[in-house]
Amino acid sequence: MLKKPGSPDQLRLGIPKGSLQESTLDLFARAGYAIGASSRSYQPSIDDEKIAVVMFRAQEMSRYVEDGVLDVGLTGLDWIQENGSKVVEVAELVYAKQRLAAVRWVLAVPEEGKARRPEDLDGGIVATELLRVTQRYFQDKGLKVKVEFSYGATEAKARLVDGIVDVTETGRSLRENGLRILDTVMTSSTRLIANPAALRVPWKKQKIENIAMLLLGAIEGRQKVGLKMNVRRKDLPRITELLPAEKSPTVSPLAEEGWVAIEVIVEERIERDLVPQLKRAGASGLITYPLNKVIP
Repeated sequence: MLKKPGSPDQLRLGIPKGSLQESTLDLFARAGYAIGASSRSYQPSIDDEKIAVVMFRAQEMSRYVEDGVLDVGLTGLDWIQENGSKVVEVAELVYAKQRLAAVRWVLAVPEEGKARRPEDLDGGIVATELLRVTQRYFQDKGLKVKVEFSYGATEAKARLVDGIVDVTETGRSLRENGLRILDTVMTSSTRLIANPAALRVPWKKQKIENIAMLLLGAIEGRQKVGLKMNVRRKDLPRITELLPAEKSPTVSPLAEEGWVAIEVIVEERIERDLVPQLKRAGASGLITYPLNKVIP
C-alpha cells in the first residue's frame, strides 16, 4: 500500500503532474496558494502548514483519492470515468492546458481515408489512452471495434490502425496532421474531487470547501477585469447605459463638485470595445486592471 503523505493533521492534496501542471500551479497562485514545485519534485512545498501536496499523473489521481491515499485532488472527468472511481465531485474547474475551456476526446481518422462516420469503423481497430470509455462508446453504438491501449503519441498511430480516440482542446493539431474528426466520444473538464471519508472530518471538509471557493474565484477572475473612471455627474446616465446591464457599478462622489468615480467589473472580452465608448461618452482617468479572484 502506498504510504499516505504528510501527517494526520494535514489535508493531503493531489496536483496533476504533466500537461496540466503549469496551468494548475498558476490557478492556485491566483487563488492565493504559493506552491513551489520543480520538474522532478513529487512533493512540492506550499505556504499552508495544514496542507501536504503530492503530484500524481491525472490518469491515476482518482484512484488515490478513492483509496484514501489523498483527501482531495484535481483530475479530469475523463479519468474519473475511465477508472470508475467512487469519489465526491466538489467542483467543476473549467480550465485546460491552453485556455479556459473543456476538452474533447474525439474519434479521428486520416483525411485521405474512406471513413466518414463511426459506423464505417465496424470490425476495425482504434488506438487510444482512454480505453474503457472508448470501449463503452462503441458498445453503446453496437459496433464491434477492437480498442487497443496507446502509450502516448496517439496521433502518430492514426495511419497504422483504422482510427484513434485522442484528446483535443481546439482540434488544430489533429487538422495539422491530416486527421478528420468523426465524432466526440466525451467532453471532459477538470474536477476537484474528494474522498468521502475526508468530507466527514469537519476541519477537512471546511478546508476543501475553502479551496474550491478560491479556485472557482480565480477562474472567474481570469475572465474579468476591473474598470475605474471619473465622470461628470451630468454624464452619469449616459455612462451607465454603456455598462453591462447585469453589473451594478460602485459610484462614489469626488472632492471636486459635480464629479463622481465609477468602479465596475466587466468581462475582459468586451473591455477593448467598451473603453473607447466610455471615453467618447465623457469618462476620464480610465484605468483597467487584472483580477486574481472574483468571489460571487
